Amino acid sequence: MASSVAINSEHTKSKAVNQQQPDNPYMIVRTLASNNAVVLFSMSGCCMCTVAKCLLFGLGVGPTIVELDHHSTGPDIQTVLFQLAKEGQQPVPAVFVGGEFLGGIETLMACHINGTLVPLLKDAGALWL
Repeated sequence: MASSVAINSEHTKSKAVNQQQPDNPYMIVRTLASNNAVVLFSMSGCCMCTVAKCLLFGLGVGPTIVELDHHSTGPDIQTVLFQLAKEGQQPVPAVFVGGEFLGGIETLMACHINGTLVPLLKDAGALWL
């Protein structure tokens, strides 16, 4: 777990160092989504997660992938993703593009088929062509 160290605590310049892994699962999701063009939350044995990865890699995108079953706060993150998912949708795969929650595999595939995925990826800085 990341530690917090105060620097120059006499002044108002107190800063936390190494806050890349916040404890709050919501903040983990928010930080990852806002600091990366594309984030894919996945489970290593999930076939639809593999489909999402293959689609993104096939388009030339290098997403940040978080395998929830290998992450220390994976179950808590999955709870956050479940709250974001629409009624009846699985929480993984969960795709964020440009800091915004795109959705699961259904939304990802629909955007690909209707031609809106590539422009979204370009706007997020995940594609340069």
